[in-house]
Amino acid sequence: MGVTFNFGQFAASRTICGDTLQEMGERNQKIYVLTADLMRTCSVKGCRKAFPERFINAGIAEQTMLGMAAGLALEGNIPYATTMSTFASMRACEQLRTDICYQNLPVRIIATNGGLTSTGGSTHNAMEDLGIVRSMANMTLIVPGDPGIVRDVLLSTENHPGPVYIRLARGKGEPVVYQPGEVTYQVGKAIETRPGKDAVIIACGVMVAQAVDAANSLEKEGISVRVLDMHTLKPIDEEAIVKAARDTGAILTLEDHYTIGGLGSAVAEVIADKNLDCRFTRMGIPQVFPGFGDGPELYDKYGFGLEGTIAALRDMIK
Repeated sequence: MGVTFNFGQFAASRTICGDTLQEMGERNQKIYVLTADLMRTCSVKGCRKAFPERFINAGIAEQTMLGMAAGLALEGNIPYATTMSTFASMRACEQLRTDICYQNLPVRIIATNGGLTSTGGSTHNAMEDLGIVRSMANMTLIVPGDPGIVRDVLLSTENHPGPVYIRLARGKGEPVVYQPGEVTYQVGKAIETRPGKDAVIIACGVMVAQAVDAANSLEKEGISVRVLDMHTLKPIDEEAIVKAARDTGAILTLEDHYTIGGLGSAVAEVIADKNLDCRFTRMGIPQVFPGFGDGPELYDKYGFGLEGTIAALRDMIK
């Protein structure tokens, strides 16, 4: 079944993340929180105050931070390392791959400012991160589609046996999609946010709200569009993709990431591997360095904002 979309409501995922980490750290003495001089950006000041002996500020040294997190995990602890996604995935790529994934360590990376939400320009916009991280063996990759689900995601990682990478938006105020308690989060299982029979939008992160907005607009034209919140990119929900293709014959992916390597590529791989017969379109950041601007402004500029999404869906089902 579909869910109720909360138009006009917003919340900050990184604030929810920081509050949840503090709660978890206060009751579990094995949890450590690390940051690379980004306590405010990652909203973890409360953790420093609540359990200072298990809070580590590595400074502007992401490689060192992930190396320390790996060491803490080897000693039986549960480290949560926080920084911007562009730095977690690129500056510290070797440590992420070799120190953490190679040893299948229970390190959790909380990566904020995903996609074009950072407003810091192309040096701070994480446009390649999902492709980089998705390629690493042993990694679980999560991009929550609703700020409220961030709490459930974090709680689910406490006893997860391997590494987890959680990509969040900048967190100044993201659209709230679900009512509290309305959906159940489960790693690797997509959420059907909205039913539909003519086409399916598969989205992740902040684009889930835009997908629902587009589907609601098209409903007024008599076009029925299903929305899948594909919060887990790895392991991806192959069953949901197969069902979407067979039910509607038309899939559009929508992501705040390059169309190469991220959600669109992951869905395309399933379509190819399963030999599915369906129309398929990927929408996201084209192969450019977008520069400065806020997310919605740049989405519109590069053709994958709300109006671009609606137009692409119309073309698919002609």
